[in-house]
Amino acid sequence: MRQAMRIHAIIVAAGAGFRAGGGVPKQYRAVAGQPLLRHAVERLLGHPAITGVSVVINPECRALYDAAVAGLALPEPITGGATRQESVLAGLEALAADLPDIVLVHDAARAFVPDAVIDALVAAFDDDVDGACPALPQIDSLRRGEGGRYSDSVDRDSLWRVQTPQAFRTPAILAAHRAAASGATDEVAIALAAGLRVAITPGDERAFKVTEPADFAKAEAMTTYSSRAASGFDVHKFGPGTHVWLCGVKVPHDHGLIGHSDADAGLHALTDALLGTIAAGDIGDHFPPSDDRWRGAASDQFLAHAAHLVRERGGRIDHVDVTLICERPKVGPHRDAMRARIAEILGLGIDRVSVKATTTEKLGFTGRQEGIAAQAMASVRLPEQDA
Repeated sequence: MRQAMRIHAIIVAAGAGFRAGGGVPKQYRAVAGQPLLRHAVERLLGHPAITGVSVVINPECRALYDAAVAGLALPEPITGGATRQESVLAGLEALAADLPDIVLVHDAARAFVPDAVIDALVAAFDDDVDGACPALPQIDSLRRGEGGRYSDSVDRDSLWRVQTPQAFRTPAILAAHRAAASGATDEVAIALAAGLRVAITPGDERAFKVTEPADFAKAEAMTTYSSRAASGFDVHKFGPGTHVWLCGVKVPHDHGLIGHSDADAGLHALTDALLGTIAAGDIGDHFPPSDDRWRGAASDQFLAHAAHLVRERGGRIDHVDVTLICERPKVGPHRDAMRARIAEILGLGIDRVSVKATTTEKLGFTGRQEGIAAQAMASVRLPEQDA
């Protein structure tokens, strides 16, 4: 089995983009209430295979950038160059001190790339290739023409409509970029000029590039969502131990919690809530306790999987809320850390994550301090065709 790869995404957002209108670079124009750039960042941050995301910007747009990505877990943005090629190289050079295995180079204007496109890119590296690029076959008839009149036809059988993200083994594409002549339009051109092998993977019409004013109407139409909400509930009893895991945070305590995994009742309840929004069963269906692979497992991977399934359906997580029910330990001192950890797992702004705690006034098993219960709510938006 292939070892896990470190995969980092670079989003190129340094262009002017005024052709799309709106008075600001297109990556900062709103679609469905959020800047186009934020849609792109959230898509990549939410994919479970991607271990980090960097954004290359024009420093003159720093205030617009900060507002667009507020609350998202991103490193300091990278200063771009005068051309896309220079901006990508700047992004790659920023990774040079600790190169990931694979880098994805993505255009901010392609903000709605489905998870399946990224899945196919990652899978391509099971073969002996240096890179992979999503594309769609050319289905329209093509003809040359000049002077307002058609001339000969063009064979479309070997033509492809290239999209992003484009994925490469990082050392190879960095070396290719450093050696490249100016004028390349994308990383595939640079890779091919360097003799690299680039696989074609399936693209998707939803990964179209917002370029003209009319494209914003198309993007808005793609983000016509119906809301769904679902709840989750979980219980674990106390046992021997020195700490408990709650909402992804290790909390010192004079007991542990008993469970097949790490017994994180908060994340388990929230996982079930997210699965409920897409009618995908419950946590036991996806991670059965009879499977030793999940013995002692960290529950963050359960929650990340549920979020991946939501996004695979084209959904967006709007808000999550967890209530921990226990007499002890005290949740208050750890609440902000819990919110931050859930936000990190889900790729959300912390303002969209709520964690609360309550007691049962000494009643019931939680009142007798025999264990901890948690209930959760999640609200998501799914495209109309899936709702």
